[in-house]
Amino acid sequence: MELNDLQYKILDSLYFVEPFDKILEEVAEPENLVAAELKQMISRRWVQPMRWDAEKGDFVRSNIHDVDDMRAFRYLATKEGLLKHNGRR
Repeated sequence: MELNDLQYKILDSLYFVEPFDKILEEVAEPENLVAAELKQMISRRWVQPMRWDAEKGDFVRSNIHDVDDMRAFRYLATKEGLLKHNGRR
C-alpha cells in the first residue's frame, strides 16, 4: 500500500515523539483530516501513541488510545511506518 501525501507528511513529522498540535502545525492540513488519517495509521501500526511515564521519566508506548482526544497522547512513527516513509519515491 502506497502512502498518500498526507500520510507521508505525518510520518515525516514523527521521527521523534510529537504532540498532536505539533503534527497539525507541520502538515498544515485541517485538524479533522489529520486526526482521521492518524487514526488509520495507528490501526495499520505505522504510528504508535505514546504517554508520559513519570516513574521512568520518559514517554512509553500506550496500548490504550482515546480516539476522541488526540491531544491526550504524543505520537511516534513505528519501524513499519518509517520503512513506508523511506521507501516512497
